[in-house]
This record gives sequence, structure tokens and C-alpha cells, in this order.
Amino acid sequence: MDIPRYWRLKNQRYRLEGAVCQNCGHKSFPPRMVCPQCKSKDLKSVRFNGKGIVYSYTILYQTSERYEEYVPYIVALIDLEDGPRITAQLTDIDLNQVKIGMPVEMVIRKYFEEGETGPIVYGYKFRPVFSRQDFSEPTIK
Repeated sequence: MDIPRYWRLKNQRYRLEGAVCQNCGHKSFPPRMVCPQCKSKDLKSVRFNGKGIVYSYTILYQTSERYEEYVPYIVALIDLEDGPRITAQLTDIDLNQVKIGMPVEMVIRKYFEEGETGPIVYGYKFRPVFSRQDFSEPTIK
């Protein structure tokens, strides 16, 4: 991928920017030029808050050379709180810890490097959101 394409995609990769149809309210990610629901071209950019829950997931053991350093890794379908269902890699979690319905949040992480002299490509991934209840309080004696 060339540098200009990275710049064109930066808003959706770094800000989770999609589109909302001004006619029917359908939210899309990535952003579209035409609404897939009503076919309207009256769409407006929207930035999703990056919070959601895991709808489903799979563990990948084989992948392209570009992602071999991450194998095995988890790819999940995520229902965003304020938007559509998207696909993303989960990070900061062990393979046996992921659960359907668990809350997650978007973070920016490294995707891959374009060779030794090419750019390092970053983008969105999702990590688990832990509540205070998930951590035991230390006992003071």
C-alpha cells in the first residue's frame, strides 16, 4: 500500500470514523458514499466512541506473512455501543480469556511494517475493559 492511501484511511484507522445516513439513520463502518439501507447519498461523517461488546470471535493460527508475528491471535465481531458491528483484532488478552459479551474498547496498536525501510502501519484494535470488581483489593493486615 502506498503512503497516500495510508493518509486517506487515517481517520477510520485512528479515530474509528464512519458514516451516518441523514435519510434513514443507518450507521456504517468503514464510511460509505451510498447508504446500504436506503441508497441515499446524503451521508455525514461520524466518530464512534470505540466502546462495545464482543459478539463473536475466532482464533487465527495461520495468516499472511504480514501478520505472522501475532499468530495465534483473536479476531472478533464487535457491536459498537453507538454504531455498527465491526471486525477487529483483540489485543492485551490471553486466548483463553476472551468471552462473548465481554466489554471492549478501541486502542491504537501496530498492524505491520512495510519491509525494513517502509512505514510502520498503526490502526485500531480492541482490548478488554475491566471493572474495579475484576481486581481483588489487597488485604492489609
